[in-house]
Amino acid sequence: MTTGVGFIGLGNMGGPMAANLAKGGLRVQVFDLLPDHLIAAKQAGCHCAASAAEAAAGCELVISMLPAGEHVMGLWLGDGGGNPGLLQALAPNTLVIDCSTIDVASARAVGGAARLLGHRFIDAPVSGGVVGAAAGTLTFIVGGEAADFESAGPVLGLMGQNLFHAGPLGAGQIAKMCNNMLLAIHMAGTAEALALGVKEGLDAAVLSGIMAKSSGNNWSLERYNPWPGVMESAPASRGYSGGFMTRLMVKDLGLAMGLAEHAHSAVPMGALARNLFNLHASRGEGDRDFSSILNLYREPD
Repeated sequence: MTTGVGFIGLGNMGGPMAANLAKGGLRVQVFDLLPDHLIAAKQAGCHCAASAAEAAAGCELVISMLPAGEHVMGLWLGDGGGNPGLLQALAPNTLVIDCSTIDVASARAVGGAARLLGHRFIDAPVSGGVVGAAAGTLTFIVGGEAADFESAGPVLGLMGQNLFHAGPLGAGQIAKMCNNMLLAIHMAGTAEALALGVKEGLDAAVLSGIMAKSSGNNWSLERYNPWPGVMESAPASRGYSGGFMTRLMVKDLGLAMGLAEHAHSAVPMGALARNLFNLHASRGEGDRDFSSILNLYREPD
């Protein structure tokens, strides 16, 4: 395993992921545009850099965790305004791991450019949310060469419990879009069912327990319950803060719709979920956890 890792992007997911690498005994050189994120990373044992290039200096492996495709393209390929991009600054044969959830075309563009410059690249979006990032139990869904997937395994294993090689470059993003579309569908359905039961006089915790042991059970119900107070560890019990923001779910659903258009695939449930989450975000809920979709159905307190 490499002893030095560069890490760019220390948001709700990237911050705890970098912290787990440091906890695992690696030297982790980090960069983020927000000073508060760097302060938290330093407290977690990471070494803060003044730029992305400085964070990547001397590292055999560099990870990025950024909000969207344009940020990933700008970081690695440059912004067209004189910034050549971080790929140009890497040591030969660096393994680049992008853990962002982005469109397939952007992932393949960065991966192709990396290979032309003599580097290795895998797209490795994650599932498991902020709780999984903090606990080191993420699922990594990887696209790229099998040998590069194997090389990344020991480092990814410090941040996650489940590592999947989905296929060639871009396959990780395809699998992640399918997964998040399904996540949005069952979260919206779970919220709708709970709201109906509570309106008819049931206790949300009791109804959740019944459905969790019945045919309606799903991850949103069992691990990420959207009703406040039912599950202490869920964002719903802390004002829908510190989780996967609604606006990011809207972004991911947009990526899924683009994928469906490319594949000429019918996704009526996914399209409805996108409309619901987009409506929810438009009501000022974009920065709250996506499980706050419950508020579309819930009676006001």
